[in-house]
Amino acid sequence: MTWPEMQPLLEQACTETLVMVGWSTLIAVVGGLPLGILLVLTDKGGLLQNTVVNKVIGQIVNVGRSLPFIILMVALMNFTRWVTGTTIGSEAAIVPLAIGGIPFFARLVETAVREVDHGLVEAVQAMGGNTWTIVRKVLVPEALPSLIASTTTTVIALIGYSAMAGTVGGGGLGDLAVRYGYQRFETGLMWITVAILAVVISLIQFAGDFAARALHRRGARSGPGPRLRLLKGDEPATAEVGKVA
Repeated sequence: MTWPEMQPLLEQACTETLVMVGWSTLIAVVGGLPLGILLVLTDKGGLLQNTVVNKVIGQIVNVGRSLPFIILMVALMNFTRWVTGTTIGSEAAIVPLAIGGIPFFARLVETAVREVDHGLVEAVQAMGGNTWTIVRKVLVPEALPSLIASTTTTVIALIGYSAMAGTVGGGGLGDLAVRYGYQRFETGLMWITVAILAVVISLIQFAGDFAARALHRRGARSGPGPRLRLLKGDEPATAEVGKVA
């Protein structure tokens, strides 16, 4: 197969992979971020300590992470058909990719949030901050470098899942490698596909590491004092309470 013949196939496969990974990552982050934070808040000693809720959420996350992706795709076929109207193609692959990515990202978020200095949380509580204020102005901002790294890890994992989805008609680079590289013995095309995946993953990892390091350095320069100034909007209310007292 010549390059002019390969080019349109590669362009279409790259576009399909980009769509699958992009949408599934967005859904995984939107669903996994609050889930991971909730795991921390409801844990023993957490701001919203609730053993039952924590165990239930934790078990759901564990089950979601324990299922091999290929089995998850098969198990969700009826749900995927109900959502997208089909079980074949890149649009259909987004459903199992997103569902598989949510528990994966949730555990990474939980680990990142647990690393936040508890002294900052106590300081905000002493200033009268409620749970939502602590989450919005302490936990998430302080854990942001780790959350960026977690998102990078999730994107790379979903790229691998998307290639696996191609083996069952999910489209993308995985589908191209199987149909042409394996079934039609187009070894050159298969190795080009592998090279594209390697380059894309390397670029994503580099970008994620750079962003995480930049945020970490900026946070280190600012120090804990300026971070707590994020709560300055609450200070007038605190002052008023002091005057009344």
